[in-house]
Amino acid sequence: TCALPILLSVFLGTSVVSLLTLGFIADRIGGLRTLLAASTLQAAAILLFAFVHDLVDLYGVAVLFGLGFGGLVPSYAIVIREVFPAAEVGKRIAIVFMGGTCGMALGGWLAGLVFDHFGHYHPAFFMGFVVNLANIAIMLFLLPRWLAHRRATRAARLAPA
Repeated sequence: TCALPILLSVFLGTSVVSLLTLGFIADRIGGLRTLLAASTLQAAAILLFAFVHDLVDLYGVAVLFGLGFGGLVPSYAIVIREVFPAAEVGKRIAIVFMGGTCGMALGGWLAGLVFDHFGHYHPAFFMGFVVNLANIAIMLFLLPRWLAHRRATRAARLAPA
């Protein structure tokens, strides 16, 4: 119990570093690629949580999870900004963030139900990993379309008027 505040501080501190770093990276490579990288880190960390049994390893996985988690929310906003017209961005960001907030709340609640049923969190970690894999699969499906849109937008900006 004494290690929990330190663990949360490590996770949140790493999330802040990730927020700043992945925001910088997203400006260079685009929001969807950054979102894909952050989601992959988060998926790996969630899976690793199921196998961690000592405090040092738990801190390491918390750092990995923080690196992925911190970059997710700003990446969604960047993807929306890159894909939709400016007049629609505010509404769409609100919808995406509301969905994300509800999903995180539901995930925490379901993890509690899983713990109550099984007495440990291993199945919840595996469920979280599967949900992250579905998220990654959706992004991999959208990536070619996003790249084509990005190329078309760049070409339109560079074309003589």
